[in-house]
Amino acid sequence: MTSSSPGEGTERTLVRDGVRLSCRDWGGSGPDTLLLHGLAGHSGEWDAVARLLRDAGHRVVALDQRGHGSSERRPADVSRAAYVADVVAVVEELGLVRPLLAGQSLGGHTALLTAAAHPGLPRALVLVEAGPGRAEPDVPEQIGGLLRAWPVPFPSREAAVAYLGDGNRAIGEGWAGGLQERDGGFWPRFDPDVMVRSLDENSRRTFWEEWAAVDCPALAVLGENGIIGGDEYAEMARLRPGLHGLSLPGVGHDVHLERPDELVGVILDFVRRAGL
Repeated sequence: MTSSSPGEGTERTLVRDGVRLSCRDWGGSGPDTLLLHGLAGHSGEWDAVARLLRDAGHRVVALDQRGHGSSERRPADVSRAAYVADVVAVVEELGLVRPLLAGQSLGGHTALLTAAAHPGLPRALVLVEAGPGRAEPDVPEQIGGLLRAWPVPFPSREAAVAYLGDGNRAIGEGWAGGLQERDGGFWPRFDPDVMVRSLDENSRRTFWEEWAAVDCPALAVLGENGIIGGDEYAEMARLRPGLHGLSLPGVGHDVHLERPDELVGVILDFVRRAGL
């Protein structure tokens, strides 16, 4: 199923094992790129990045991961393996050829696991504020509490931008873009309990073995004020000596929303230097 929105790409829907998956296909002549958003996010977060990559000659697709956006809201299976299988299904269904897999936060983690489990599928990996992780059992419920505390419905989009951005309009606009207007207000397109379940495996173990198994070129883009610490990055570089990486000053976790132009420049430079 497809539908188009002027200037916003074409929405494509597919079903895998009974779970609806929605993608935003920006077109372009190739090489292929697949973008994966973070927890509680949506494919529209990548709009600015997608436009720039498409205009630079890439064919770009952004996926609403299961439990998010226009995809299945309450899938029974929110395991890491299910997220990975969705990526593989999208690549196959849309005929993407060895795409560049780029993801932010949980989406970066999904991209990492996909690259590890399916060598040869991606031509390269871009992790934006993402890594093999730290086992932190309390984090899922902490995040769930933050999501449940949203004062929904927001009475207006502007109110949502102000609350979700907490003073940073670019971040607020990005998050507000994922809301649905209905019943006189603006509502999230995810359920907090699904988000908590989606983090279950990440809270119980790390994924260093999977990181070491990635065999394609990789780029890590961090925010100076983000969540990936120096020790974690150093270990990533130790296990993968060919890792390309940099930290953008004055930026937090939502690098793709705060500095889309710089992020795209970094990605294109990485692609050029790696000969991809």
